[in-house]
Amino acid sequence: MSADRQARLVAVQAAGRLPSVVAGVLREGELAWTGTVGGSLADRYRIGSITKTLTAVAVLQLRDEGLLSLDDPIGAVIPETGYAAATVRELLSHTSGMQSEPVGSWWERSPGVDFATLVAANDGSGAVLPPGEFHYSNLGYGLLGEAVARLRGVPWWEVVSQRVLAPLGMADTTYADEAPAAQGWSVDHFAGTLTPEPHHDTVAMAAAGQLWSTVADLARLGAFLAAGNPDVLAPATLREMTEPTSQTYGLGLWLADQDGRRWVGHPGSMPGFQACLFVDPATGDGVVALSSSTTGLDARRLPHLLLGEDPLPDVTPWVPSTDVPEAVAELLGLWFWGNSAQELRWHNDTLHLRSLAAGELTDVFEVRDDRIVGVAGYHRGETMQVVRRPDGSVSHLECATFVFTRTPYDPLAPIPGGARSG
Repeated sequence: MSADRQARLVAVQAAGRLPSVVAGVLREGELAWTGTVGGSLADRYRIGSITKTLTAVAVLQLRDEGLLSLDDPIGAVIPETGYAAATVRELLSHTSGMQSEPVGSWWERSPGVDFATLVAANDGSGAVLPPGEFHYSNLGYGLLGEAVARLRGVPWWEVVSQRVLAPLGMADTTYADEAPAAQGWSVDHFAGTLTPEPHHDTVAMAAAGQLWSTVADLARLGAFLAAGNPDVLAPATLREMTEPTSQTYGLGLWLADQDGRRWVGHPGSMPGFQACLFVDPATGDGVVALSSSTTGLDARRLPHLLLGEDPLPDVTPWVPSTDVPEAVAELLGLWFWGNSAQELRWHNDTLHLRSLAAGELTDVFEVRDDRIVGVAGYHRGETMQVVRRPDGSVSHLECATFVFTRTPYDPLAPIPGGARSG
């Protein structure tokens, strides 16, 4: 079974082109298996929006203590916000109608701002839907974090660490990238090379996605979501979090029905990282995964991908590119066969031709001295010819009479002439 789990994790890593991924499987609330591809279980990874689940727990603790009601307007605690009429319940469930992101660039490679700056930039005019409809909002959780801090009289992080993480034994979950911590990466779509992502402090938006954690700590959180912990939340309150407020969300938790089971938990992403935690409250089974890439982890399908029984193909782990041969570097990117979009990627030291319409790999080529030769697919054994203009720039590609151009073309029009190179 361990070999099967590892093979499934390799398939997840290869499909998503993840520089590293670490994962765990829970059985009856216990961490029963862990695996890695390119990473270390000791490292902390940024968990993104899984942070929201911890914020929601802190809010519900306040409610259970009588310090607020879920139907209170957030303006009762934060009167200066432009979204003062939004209720605590609406913010927890993403049904306030406010926009998904705050004004500014808090997520994309940018340092955070303080709360005064955040609230001044978001005056309430950015609402996109009427209250009651689900629309995911990071901004809403920024407001909830500030409400937690004001009602407790201490910073949000201090509340979460003392009242949620400590009783759950999540000692390795931290505010920032304390060593050992993974580096986050952005993967070049065509070349497969890596660009480091900055690990910014999100400051006023921390309650929406700041924290760092490990597989073992997130497994503890998963066990709590399945079985509860009276030192953190009353059992009835935990059940309340898992009750649908919309088709896919409760109070601080995503809800997903797959393979005849109801999974609860949360995906998470921040620049350079993706994460996932889902458990089945009826059995305590669950999955955890942390990856060091901005994109590529199919988080909401992870229970099926790691726990499913469908047969697996023989998959080779993906390896980030460190050197792209000069012969193919200028060929990477978008191409068209007629009006059909294709792309050329450099992948594990081979050139992959993919159909964008079908979303599938069609051909694989190798660079052999001065030739680009097909090794898999329809063009196996054929040579990809690079046709150049008189100035040396690439005009188009030809392979066994198939012509690929950078823009769609009229197939009846003449193909621009040029000299071929292998």
